[in-house]
Amino acid sequence: MTITTRAAVVESAGAPFTLSEVVLEDPAPHEAVVRLVAAGLCHTDLGVASGGLPFPLPGVLGHEGAGIVEAVGAAVTGVAPGDHVVLSFTSCGDCRNCDGGHPAYCASWLPLNLLGGRRADGTSTLSRGGEPLGGHFFGQSSFAERALVDERSLVKVDPDVPLASIAPLGCGVQTGVGAVWNVLRPTTGSTVVVLGAGAVGLSAVMAAALTPATTIVAVDRVVERLELAMELGATHTVDAGRDALGDALGDALAEITGGQGADGIVETTGNTAVLRQGVDALAARGTLVVVGAPPFGSEVALDVNGLLGGKRVVGLTLGDSETQSFIPALVELVKAGRLPLDRLIGTYPFADIDRAVQDMTSGKTIKPVLTF
Repeated sequence: MTITTRAAVVESAGAPFTLSEVVLEDPAPHEAVVRLVAAGLCHTDLGVASGGLPFPLPGVLGHEGAGIVEAVGAAVTGVAPGDHVVLSFTSCGDCRNCDGGHPAYCASWLPLNLLGGRRADGTSTLSRGGEPLGGHFFGQSSFAERALVDERSLVKVDPDVPLASIAPLGCGVQTGVGAVWNVLRPTTGSTVVVLGAGAVGLSAVMAAALTPATTIVAVDRVVERLELAMELGATHTVDAGRDALGDALGDALAEITGGQGADGIVETTGNTAVLRQGVDALAARGTLVVVGAPPFGSEVALDVNGLLGGKRVVGLTLGDSETQSFIPALVELVKAGRLPLDRLIGTYPFADIDRAVQDMTSGKTIKPVLTF
C-alpha cells in the first residue's frame, strides 16, 4: 500500500523548499519505511537546491535523517519495525571498494546518492499527482515526515540516545571525524590544523581532541566559532578574518608549530586559495585532507618542489567511513558526552525549514536540525 506523507519539495533550481503532499511507493525488497524524527540540514542540500548539481527537480532532498523504522521490505534483515536508525549514504555493496570496506567510494556512488534521483533500476521512490519526483537522495530523501530508505543507508542505533542529537552523524559529523581518524590518524605529539570551523570543521576538532595530538589549531573568520572551537578541544586559533589571507595563515601556523609546519590539515572551506595555503603550511611528510568542495571544474596550483618533502594531498568523501561500525561508535561517544554535538545544533520545526536555511546561510546556526 502506498503512503501519503508531507515533504519539503524543491520545485526548480533556486526555488525555496515548499511543503507538499507526496506519495511513497511500496518498499522494494531492500528498502524500509522510516518515520522521521529529525533531519540535519547540510550545505550539500543547499547546493543541489540552488541548481549547482544536476539532480532532477522537482524533488525531495535531505540526507542526514534519523527516525524509527515502520515497515521493511521482504529482504531486509538488518533492521525491524520499531528500531531507531540514523540514515546515511547508500552504496551498491558489490563493487571492489564496497567489498573492501570503503563504501563512500562505491563505483555507483554518484548516481545512487547525488545525481540520479531514482533507484538503481531507474524506478522512482516518490511521486506527486501521479508524476515522479526526484528522490532517493543519498538513498533516503529525508526532508519528509516519512521516507523510503535504501537498506544500505540504514544504521541501527541505541534507542536511548535522542535522535535529534545524532541526526548530523549521517554526513557532516562523520566527514569531519573520519578526516581525522581514518586519514590523518594523529600520533603522539602531532599537530592538527582545521581550516574552517563550521559543522564539519568543528567535528574534526572534537575528533582530534580524542587522539594523541597535542596541538589542535582551528582557523576561521568568525570569532564566536573560534571561541567555540577552543571549548571543544582546540589548543590554538587563527582569526583568518583579521588580516588578508596572503601569507598570514602560513605565518601564523609557522609560529604555532615552531617553524616545522602542520602534521595534518583538514580543509573544509572549499576555497582554493585556502587549500593552497594549507598545502604550503604542511610539515615534511604531512597530509592535507580535502573535504570542502568548490564548484565543479575548480583547480588549484601547487608548488611541486614543495610536495617532494613527502607531503600528501588526499581527497575525502564522507569520512571514508564504513557506516555500520563507524556511526554506532559515534553515537556511543555522544551518549557519553565525549562528542558534544549539542554545541553545534539548533533545532527547528520541519515547517520552518526556510528559516533554518536562512540561519545556516547567515552563519547564525552551525548545524540546523529539523524536527518532526
